[in-house]
Amino acid sequence: MTTRQRKRSPLGHLWLPLLTAGYLAYFGFHAFHGQYGIFASAGLAAESERLAAELATVRGEREALERQAARLRPQSVDLDLLDELARQKLNLVRADEVVLRMGAP
Repeated sequence: MTTRQRKRSPLGHLWLPLLTAGYLAYFGFHAFHGQYGIFASAGLAAESERLAAELATVRGEREALERQAARLRPQSVDLDLLDELARQKLNLVRADEVVLRMGAP
């Protein structure tokens, strides 16, 4: 009986290191250039700072609105503020008054 013997290819031993190098290259590239990679971290930090500043602004506006709402509560109503807001919303003035608007309502 005869058997065939194959010659071993010199590339036969290289398939595992080549496959490993391919995986390392793929994941290494995305570690630097991916959405959350090293290069994107600077952009994420800048976005975080911008959002923190916006949050501080919104909190300031909210506190101002809360102070204004507290002055309109029945326990401590500010009659001048109530009169001003009612006139502004209803767009009413008396005949002997002059209205000067400063800025947007």
